[in-house]
Amino acid sequence: MSDATAETPAPAGLEGTETYSFLGPSGTFTEAALAQVPEAAGKPWRAVNNVGEALNDVVDGRSVAAMIAIENSIEGGVSATQDALATIQGLRIIGEYLVPVGFVLVARPGTALADVKTVTAHPVAYAQCKEWLGRNLPSHDYMPASSNVAAARSLLETDASGRPVSPADAAIAPPGIVHHHDLALLADDIIDNANAVTRFALVSRTRNIPEPTGSDKTSLIVELPSDRSGTLVEMLEQFSTRGVNLSLIQSRPIGDEFGRYRFIIDADGHVKEERVADALLGLFRFSPNITFLGSYPRADRVPVDYDQRYSDSVFIEARDWLRGLIGGEPED
Repeated sequence: MSDATAETPAPAGLEGTETYSFLGPSGTFTEAALAQVPEAAGKPWRAVNNVGEALNDVVDGRSVAAMIAIENSIEGGVSATQDALATIQGLRIIGEYLVPVGFVLVARPGTALADVKTVTAHPVAYAQCKEWLGRNLPSHDYMPASSNVAAARSLLETDASGRPVSPADAAIAPPGIVHHHDLALLADDIIDNANAVTRFALVSRTRNIPEPTGSDKTSLIVELPSDRSGTLVEMLEQFSTRGVNLSLIQSRPIGDEFGRYRFIIDADGHVKEERVADALLGLFRFSPNITFLGSYPRADRVPVDYDQRYSDSVFIEARDWLRGLIGGEPED
């Protein structure tokens, strides 16, 4: 884990907490992200099978918060997470955490690399190892798994006669998996980009918004009001005209008809800062459906840089000027 994430401050609104949910089983990168949360230390952790289950734990009160993967530096946004956040109501992101990613290829004892015909892995991990697999296993088949640890463990499952249950011959898994399970290491460092990092979000039901730190991010989901020329530009103008930079913008189909999309957006800044608040007001007038996912400190702790023409004082001065015009105050 990087030094930048080790000093991430405690999230707001988690006093008196108990269980935390994460994508299991034990040993996943999601668990490594949860280990960075000070409040989670010494509390029960609940391993779940998918993002939807983790978020439902929070909504239904089984857990106070859930750690979920939200973006990968190579593959971009995690679509399963984005869709779940768009459809499961009442959730807020209260913190983000970065975990460097690496993978190994493992198999049942006695299996050689030349024996591998089918590889199992989580889809995001598989996508990050495609080049290596193409070079070393050009004819392999792929079988998706709910997590990389689950993929590795599935290789060891047998039926009553002792035969393997999984048709996969090998699995993509986190480094160190062979120290916890009786698996053979076929290859290490198989990830295509050694600098890959996954961004995780801690999600809860709290309505408390932490105070701005100067190094913040605001996450939203915005639906376009109609499928007509110029609507995407109009949405983006709500940010550009206020000097708000977008660090992530990704479209996902709403699913009710062709041409209907929602956009997952990360804006640099905090909702309590004037330029971001004014952009959200513009969005509210523009879009029929906005989901505010929260304003929270950036994991990398890098201060947000923006043109001082959009500083809080400028917005406040403009409002005071307008108020004076409406109130009939004499102009200087």
